Amino acid sequence: MRLDPTPDPRHGQFRGPAGTRDTNDPAPADVTGSANAPRVQSPAAVAASAAKPSPRSRSLSELAECWPGLALTAVVVAFVLLICRWLPTVSPLLIAIVIGAVMANVVTLPPRLKPGLQFSSKRLLRVGVALLGMQLTFSDILGLGPAAITVVVMIVALGIGGTMLMGRMLGLSWTQRLLIACGFSICGAAAAAAVDGVVDAEDEELVTAIALVVVFGTILIGVIPLLSHVMGLSDETAGMWAGGAVHEVAQVVATGGALGGAALTVAVIVKLARVVLLAPVLAVLGWRARRRDRDRASARTVPLVPLFVVAFLLCAAVRTTGILPAGVLGPIKLAQTALLTAAMFALGTGVHIAALRRVGPRPLVLATLSTVWVSSIALVGAVLTQ
Repeated sequence: MRLDPTPDPRHGQFRGPAGTRDTNDPAPADVTGSANAPRVQSPAAVAASAAKPSPRSRSLSELAECWPGLALTAVVVAFVLLICRWLPTVSPLLIAIVIGAVMANVVTLPPRLKPGLQFSSKRLLRVGVALLGMQLTFSDILGLGPAAITVVVMIVALGIGGTMLMGRMLGLSWTQRLLIACGFSICGAAAAAAVDGVVDAEDEELVTAIALVVVFGTILIGVIPLLSHVMGLSDETAGMWAGGAVHEVAQVVATGGALGGAALTVAVIVKLARVVLLAPVLAVLGWRARRRDRDRASARTVPLVPLFVVAFLLCAAVRTTGILPAGVLGPIKLAQTALLTAAMFALGTGVHIAALRRVGPRPLVLATLSTVWVSSIALVGAVLTQ
């Protein structure tokens, strides 16, 4: 029925199907959201609004929840870094993740530690990956020349592609073989953990990939210098092979030092060139995640390029400018190592032996094949470019 807003001049009323109202009477409260009428809130709504915490109080509440886990993490990190001062060839990331796994399986961790451990495994990890950019300069990488840069790109691309294919043949899950592929082809544990931040793999899969990366990278510290000597490779060729094959940056430094001569400098620069490629790989994975989940609500939370990847590139750009004094780079590197160590410990606390038993021997087989595959690509590329 259509309402007729025409006033009745005889009674000063508006005609309508719901009855009439004298225009001289006070108007009822506007419940339609009119701009001219005050909004009336119920007592319950007023109480709920008053009880809603401010952003500052929420931050303080989150800090109060996180501090027990963060305190435990800080103690473990300090202990691990102290050990590594006496054993510099041992990866602090491996020690931290082993300590976390042992604690999780020997004692029952109190629930109040969980918020701080989650904070360490996610946010501290991303800050650590971002600070990894402070270890490289774009000018050093470009100084390798087009041929060497092409080899580095091929190591990462073919290394990931070949490992993914072999992992598929072994029947491993997509996330498990991706973590191993990126860890072995790019920059070890940091790459595996960064990829997990995009694809959200199972904790056991991530811990397995990190452990394999560290173990096989450590094996290469002794194997590559030995084989380089047997094959009579020059220092530059051996250094490029080490930088293209070994997984962790610290392991590359140890391998280059064992090779001696100019091999260390070449190995580190080639390795950092692989580290730079972490950014485009994560961008591709982020794009794939958005495309795969575009019909799900979670797709809105997956950025095309993760923020910590942007921060990684910005850190590299700042280092390239040379504006940072040499005295600052040492503490930044220590902070980056401490943050990644904290993240690895937190990840280790999520590992349980029963879950690792379910993983089986197939990841170990894939790690062996991937090590041979990536090392072979790096060796062929190093020989062809010299």
